[in-house]
Amino acid sequence: MISPQAYVHPDARIGKNVKIAPFSYIEGDVVIGDDCEIAPFASVMDKSRIGDRCKIFQGAVIGSIPHDLKFHGEDVQLIIGDRNIIREFTLINPGTEGGGSVTRIGNDNLF
Repeated sequence: MISPQAYVHPDARIGKNVKIAPFSYIEGDVVIGDDCEIAPFASVMDKSRIGDRCKIFQGAVIGSIPHDLKFHGEDVQLIIGDRNIIREFTLINPGTEGGGSVTRIGNDNLF
């Protein structure tokens, strides 16, 4: 169920049985797997891939640009595996090109 008060870009690919709460923000180049829950005020930014059965809590920001002065807009991506729990106000950014253009997080983690 996607709340009518959430913003979900029409190009975002949302899996089955996903709950997206009011005031969440989902950009266009995003994939969210099946049975995920996105809490209020969470943001999932472009180039983010989220596996199945993940829970993202209030205020978390997933996939925003890196906090690195070496970052100059290069093509980077964040891939999060299955069954991860990302708690309130957690920030997960991809790395910069110098450290690898893809940042991967495995399965069954708690942040």
